[in-house]
Amino acid sequence: MALTGCETQRRSKRWLGLGVLMLPVLLVTVDNTVLGFALPKIAEALRPSASQQLWMIDAYSLVLAGLLVSMGSLGDRIGHRKLLLVGSLGFAIISVLTAYSDTAAQLIAGRACMGVFGAMLMPSTLALIRSVFDDREERRLAVAIWATTLTVGSALGPLVGGVLLEFFSWGSIFLLAVPVLVPLLILGPMLLPESERDASGPLDPISILQSMLALGAIVYGIKHSASIGIDWMAVTAFAAGAVAGWMFVRRQLRLPVPLMDLSLFRSGTFSGSVAINLMSLAFLVGFVFFTTQFLQIVLQMSPLSASLALIPGQVTAIVVGMAVVPVAQRLQVHVLIPILMAFAGAAFLLVASMGSSLTVLVVAFALLNIGVGAIATVSNDVILSAAPPAKAGAASAISETAYEVGVVLGTTVLGGVVTAYYRGALQLPEFLSEVQMMLASETLSGAYHVAADLSGDQARELMAQAGKAFEGGIGLVSWLTFSLALMAILIAWRTLRTPKTQSAEGH
Repeated sequence: MALTGCETQRRSKRWLGLGVLMLPVLLVTVDNTVLGFALPKIAEALRPSASQQLWMIDAYSLVLAGLLVSMGSLGDRIGHRKLLLVGSLGFAIISVLTAYSDTAAQLIAGRACMGVFGAMLMPSTLALIRSVFDDREERRLAVAIWATTLTVGSALGPLVGGVLLEFFSWGSIFLLAVPVLVPLLILGPMLLPESERDASGPLDPISILQSMLALGAIVYGIKHSASIGIDWMAVTAFAAGAVAGWMFVRRQLRLPVPLMDLSLFRSGTFSGSVAINLMSLAFLVGFVFFTTQFLQIVLQMSPLSASLALIPGQVTAIVVGMAVVPVAQRLQVHVLIPILMAFAGAAFLLVASMGSSLTVLVVAFALLNIGVGAIATVSNDVILSAAPPAKAGAASAISETAYEVGVVLGTTVLGGVVTAYYRGALQLPEFLSEVQMMLASETLSGAYHVAADLSGDQARELMAQAGKAFEGGIGLVSWLTFSLALMAILIAWRTLRTPKTQSAEGH
């Protein structure tokens, strides 16, 4: 049946609105991984201490993870378009100020503020898709585009960082927010409708504090354990997070209007999809974490060349993320997601059994993106469809929280395994001084900096030993992640067998 002029205009407006919504998604996901490339230049300019360098990276993700649930619920109450526009304006302003930081403390404070406004952006984008697209098939395609942008944004971080740092100063990675968000601020009010509001009551400040403490403390504990080791600070953080989490859940079950609707987790498809989302993102980010280091330091590729080597995998994520939509209409999720997770597992099995040459890593990254790119589309569609429209923000916030925790687990747990193996397996040459041995045994980049001060033969010997130890760590973590992928296949097969999202499709 032919579309009328008005229907064609409304349809065009919907898809233009989706294009506008993808701008903050791309920005926030790129921002998760781009800073690592700029850290050497930032350290040269601002002279931060070792702990300050960690906080430059951690401040953003800690604040973002701690506020996602609260911001999703706030958007349900005041409207997600309003929250998105406020978050975009704040993110752009803070990004400009952060780009011109004179001290490490200013940059850390800026990153924390960016986390506040970033938490306003992500749940709002997915929730607004529910408002913009009433048709189930159109919404499934829109979620596919959203999820593909999410996956590609994480992988594009190194490429964007490599290009910007090749031609501009380190502040350019923050100034990127301005040309990305200004079109949203101009076009958003015209193209995006306001979401359906949940007028059930105000936000509960105690629940907000409890959720922030629970997520923030646990994320900090993971990061601290990976970088320093499990000490009293890590144990205290985990304990504080566990207590706050228990108090949060207990309060949500008692409140007539909870901050997080825990009833969503009664759906096996919702809970299983959240878990699969978290694990798949951890696999992707962990792979990018050790691959970028191996390409740049061991294979001595430039940041730009290393990022270009990952382009085939990024293209694969885009193609598969879109191509899975018609497949998802024919296969049930408890069949489709295990098949997709098998591709992710095959990527790590390839690296574990064949080594970490450039060719193997490029092929493995493409295989990984076949799985992760398609899983992001399918799982987020299930999560969004399982919630009624008035709770779309809460469901989106849970999905985004899983995403952020997955990013943290990928860099800290999987990256921590590689680092721990490296430290234990590294055989240092006897000609190094005590200080040089300490620096070289800390990280692969530390060995690289020590080698820069040595003669040719000595430098080559040190880097050969460091590369061998790091490659052994990659092999170990690849076997571990392959095992986790098998576990994820079982989780998907069991939890997604009785889809409960069909009843929500009529919402």
